[in-house]
Amino acid sequence: MKKYFTTTIGRLRLYGFLEGISLLVLVFIAVPIKHMFHNPNWVKTIGPIHGALFLLFVFNALRVGIEQKWPFKETTWKVIVACFIPFGTFYIDQRILKHLK
Repeated sequence: MKKYFTTTIGRLRLYGFLEGISLLVLVFIAVPIKHMFHNPNWVKTIGPIHGALFLLFVFNALRVGIEQKWPFKETTWKVIVACFIPFGTFYIDQRILKHLK
C-alpha cells in the first residue's frame, strides 16, 4: 500500500480504488438496506463519502494530467469519463493508470 502514496499517479490510483469500493458499498449494501429495511442511515452516511471520493478523483485526475503533461485526447479525458461510468475507475486503473510511471 505504501507504493500508492509515493507518486501522484499512485495516489490517483488509490483514490480511484476507494471511489469504486465506496460505490460498491453504496449500491450493494446501503441501498438494499434502505429499501428492504426502510433504514436510510447507511445511504445518508455512505452517499456523501462516495461523493467526496468521486470529486477527489476528478480533481486529482485533472491535476495529474496537467502535471504529467498527458495528451488530453489520449489519456486525460478517458480517465475523467471513466469515473462517470459505474465502476469505471477499476477499468481505467487496469487499462491506463497501472501502466503509467
